[in-house]
Amino acid sequence: MAERNILAYFNTVEQAEVIANRIKDLGITDVQIDRIHKFSEATADHLMNPLTGQMGSLADLTLGSGGGGAGPLMAADTSASGMSDGGGTAASGRDILLAAIVDESQFEQLRQEIRAQDGLI
Repeated sequence: MAERNILAYFNTVEQAEVIANRIKDLGITDVQIDRIHKFSEATADHLMNPLTGQMGSLADLTLGSGGGGAGPLMAADTSASGMSDGGGTAASGRDILLAAIVDESQFEQLRQEIRAQDGLI
């Protein structure tokens, strides 16, 4: 029996849960839903005040970067500059990831159901 993996991205947890429940109805129990992030979830350990100069970078001020290593990359992101909307890529806003391994015979039907829930596979 051949298996296929599913990595589907959604805008909301509710959309992903509809598909997760459908997958579980097929007898597959190993389904995972996670929120993914462009950057680390680490936050600054102390308050930073731009008036007193206690900020390491623009990314620290706008995105809450806790470390200096990713600061320049985070500052270059469109969400830090305020001058762009990010270009409207197809994946914008899809920060919910559903992961599952399904039988190959079930894959096409689930792919269609994921698209019906506005998911990206």
